[in-house]
Amino acid sequence: MTDQRSLDFFKRLLDAPGPSGFERGPARLWRDEAAGFAKVEADVAGNCYATVNPGGSPRVMLTGHLDEIGLMVVHVDDDGFLSFAGIGGWDPQVLVGQRVRLEGRTGPVDGVIGKKAIHLIKSDEREKASKITDLWIDIGARTRAEALERVRVGDAGVLRAGVVELPNRRLVSRSIDNRVGSFVVLEALRQLAAKLPAASVVAVGTTQEEIASTGGGARTSAFGLEPAAAIVVDVTHATDSPGVEKKEVGDFKLGGGPVLSRGSAASPVVFEQLVAAAEAEQIPYGIEAAPRGTSTDADAIYTSRRGIATGVVSVPCRYMHSPNEMVDLEDLDRTVALLCAWVRRLGPATSFLPY
Repeated sequence: MTDQRSLDFFKRLLDAPGPSGFERGPARLWRDEAAGFAKVEADVAGNCYATVNPGGSPRVMLTGHLDEIGLMVVHVDDDGFLSFAGIGGWDPQVLVGQRVRLEGRTGPVDGVIGKKAIHLIKSDEREKASKITDLWIDIGARTRAEALERVRVGDAGVLRAGVVELPNRRLVSRSIDNRVGSFVVLEALRQLAAKLPAASVVAVGTTQEEIASTGGGARTSAFGLEPAAAIVVDVTHATDSPGVEKKEVGDFKLGGGPVLSRGSAASPVVFEQLVAAAEAEQIPYGIEAAPRGTSTDADAIYTSRRGIATGVVSVPCRYMHSPNEMVDLEDLDRTVALLCAWVRRLGPATSFLPY
């Protein structure tokens, strides 16, 4: 990511609060950026579309989800403390003591996640893991009535954890899962717009992936677009940190390049096309086994309509679903390069039939 403008846009995208079902902030940023080089649209599900070369063939879809895990207010007690639930999959241990920002009645509302202090916890309970039901959000209110002037049940929020750049092009932030995917597909589209391919290319920022038991925005956007093929860009676990069992989940390193899924929800044709493109461009890559689901938007896209040839390209990420997820910017560059190389190898005669 040698372009400073692109890096600045990525940081703004990461900073914009947008938990599942409340993606308005990052969606607006994404569409505004895309409008400089593509035709931009949106739908009632909140999905964002950016298209270049609409008359080309085949039509392909590059997608990354805009949402992130977050929190939602479920109750306000008499003293103004807020009970909350998770939006998406949280390890409650990382929530203790964190600062939060809620989207309240008239604007952002800051608070902290409280828990009984260690001094007040009985010795036989200190080793027990915290549950979300043991925690609360304190917004500084003195009464329920005062709190309700600023928030109401159903308000959503995120942890306040800004972007930090570390040595060796490592970047840390909340919401990397999966603003990184929505960023990568838009950066690929930006490069493709500068020199149009034969294909029609639609970058899609999808919604509600983190809670998408029924497919979320990926299913509706794929149904509407009816592409011949799709690439889903998401994150996968970097397994180069202590205690991770590589024999169970694979060997993927920060800076090791994009990871290609093979198996469920991944077209064997698209997989081999991605491998050929990576090897032709000398882009390092890994392969991740997906014997069942991929736990990405691909699980909804590949069964849309009569079936869509779908590939999954993932960016290695440490500390997923935490306030401080970490990626290597070199992996983003390589993933953008791979998507562009794959698209440029497609033409009207390209077949995605597996046999």
